[in-house]
Amino acid sequence: MLTNYNGSTACVNRFFGQQEMEVLLKATIEQQSPRQIADRLHSAAIHLLRRVRKQDERMGEGPARLSALSVLVFGGPTTLGHLAAAEQVSAPTMSRIVAGLKRSGLATAVTDATDARRIRIQATAKGVRLMQEGRKRRIDSLTALISGMGAEELAILSRTVDLLERALKR
Repeated sequence: MLTNYNGSTACVNRFFGQQEMEVLLKATIEQQSPRQIADRLHSAAIHLLRRVRKQDERMGEGPARLSALSVLVFGGPTTLGHLAAAEQVSAPTMSRIVAGLKRSGLATAVTDATDARRIRIQATAKGVRLMQEGRKRRIDSLTALISGMGAEELAILSRTVDLLERALKR
């Protein structure tokens, strides 16, 4: 159960009929301002992230290390400064995170091919495997969460994801 923008609780019944869903959707769209929708989205995103984060606990590394490793695995090798900026932490903090990743065999530092003074941090094969396994578990968790939805609800959810992805690219 999630708390909505005005403090009341909202529970989604997956067994609404087509007409009921259309009436609820129309009423929801008409009654809520962008700020109210943003507030609900914020709350839902936090609950969703908490749920999938439980899968990360099985990976044996802390959230800061996993987040930095994710940048390396899915974004490619980068400098310590760029990694710190991506993770919104200081360079000394990122140095400690990278040291932990290196101790765990999840990342390594290599000399830049074009500038020997520059060091790039990259994920090891072990780090890539760990992130791929974690991603699979998170996706499996999300799949289980939405698997009871009907075709129309899945289509709405897919369209919502499209809209969010587009908004994030602005």
